[in-house]
Amino acid sequence: MGVNAVSWAPAASPGSLISANPGPGQQRRFVTGGSDNLVKIWDYSPESKTYNPVQTLEGHTDWVRDVAWSPSILSKSYIASASQDKTVRIWTSDASAPGQWTSTVLEFDSVLWRVSWSLSGNILAVSGGDNKVTLWKENLKG
Repeated sequence: MGVNAVSWAPAASPGSLISANPGPGQQRRFVTGGSDNLVKIWDYSPESKTYNPVQTLEGHTDWVRDVAWSPSILSKSYIASASQDKTVRIWTSDASAPGQWTSTVLEFDSVLWRVSWSLSGNILAVSGGDNKVTLWKENLKG
């Protein structure tokens, strides 16, 4: 089993830049997607000076081809994952409940290759085996 994609988390913790009580500051995390159908979040351990998997997000039924951590600095953290199972999952975690991730599934007619967030983190580009790029934006209801 191999790793197909990696994406760094934003350096600032979710909500830390808009909070009256800032969090611990910089974080050293990244997310991977692999041929084991899993999305994994890794944290840096200063004690061992290594990165260790701290959370596994399950839901895809085929290889995860790409992952992208949104650059958002707001109170929520978003990770997008694209899979050969013809779905993109938008994983969401709220700063008030760190470590708890829920997913919204976007279904497509062909395998998916890449996901990429806009610089502001509010638009997601998705490309797949149908030779198309689609753009997705969160609706007003979240």
